[in-house]
Amino acid sequence: MQARCIIRQNKQYMKIRTGFGYDVHKLEEGKEFWLGGIKLAYSKGAVGHSDADVLIHAICDALLGAANLRDIGYHFSDQDAAYKGIDSKLLLKEVVALIKEKGYSIGNIDSTIALEAPKVNPHIPEMCAVLSKVMQIELDDISIKATTSEKLGFVGREEGVAAYVSVLIVDW
Repeated sequence: MQARCIIRQNKQYMKIRTGFGYDVHKLEEGKEFWLGGIKLAYSKGAVGHSDADVLIHAICDALLGAANLRDIGYHFSDQDAAYKGIDSKLLLKEVVALIKEKGYSIGNIDSTIALEAPKVNPHIPEMCAVLSKVMQIELDDISIKATTSEKLGFVGREEGVAAYVSVLIVDW
């Protein structure tokens, strides 16, 4: 691929943009727990209009923000019955198509999941594989980290899960 460049004062620049996404969902006994595109076996799951995949939602917001395309709620309203229970991987696939329409591709994704339990680290390779396939990017372009909140706040009390994501997009 050849990059489109911005030329200023006889210098060429590849246009790059960054985005940040944040999402949080309540955890509730007996709900399915979808995280990073995979279903985790756990007694609690995230509550939301869709499948409540907090990581994918934060990735969507970061990508949309980087491309100046507003946010996930603007494109996929929780007031729209069409998105009730939807697989968030489908939303992510649509977001990737939207940023491609604007001439951007994903440079990399860096994410952190804040969750006391279950342990996320054993599932990170599978999450990366699923997300790589959905977004059609290299595994090496996706970083997923996990942390706890040291028993503090809603995450520490196991009332909810949060995800933080930063992305880089480039115009190719």
